[in-house]
Amino acid sequence: MDSTWHTAWQGPDIVVFHDDAEVDRFKAADVQRVIFVQHGSGEHLGDLSYSVVELPDEFLLLPANTGFAGRVHFERLAFWADKRCVYWGHESHAPLPGRLRRGLRLLKPSLPVFGRVPRAELSDTIARWTLTGPQTWDERKWQRIASSRPFATAVEAAKPRLRA
Repeated sequence: MDSTWHTAWQGPDIVVFHDDAEVDRFKAADVQRVIFVQHGSGEHLGDLSYSVVELPDEFLLLPANTGFAGRVHFERLAFWADKRCVYWGHESHAPLPGRLRRGLRLLKPSLPVFGRVPRAELSDTIARWTLTGPQTWDERKWQRIASSRPFATAVEAAKPRLRA
């Protein structure tokens, strides 16, 4: 039998559940940055590989099966839009250290398991990632539409890329 993970808002907190038992809780106000790491084109929520939530003293690794990107992100879009803390990266440009990934896969990078990681252990790695943002899902969607227009690549090339 497969175990199930999910996340949910409970008042000002975001709670992580495993088989309906609470395993972690953190204050949404403490979130400094959210990084959605995706594979493929990144146009669909199913392209999400994992999320990284940056808190003052540590990072939370949330695999896609926790539902953080869907349930927690989309239930409170206005909260995240006001906070301006959501960034996006492709898994080929946002690799995690091997000790934070489960299993070995030759053709596809293995994904992390849920957990907290001290800031000192992961901050240098994340500083090297190529990220875009801050931007909401809708802002990303409109950016993709704009970049698909004729001559969009010439205009886009003139814009600086953010590095977080």
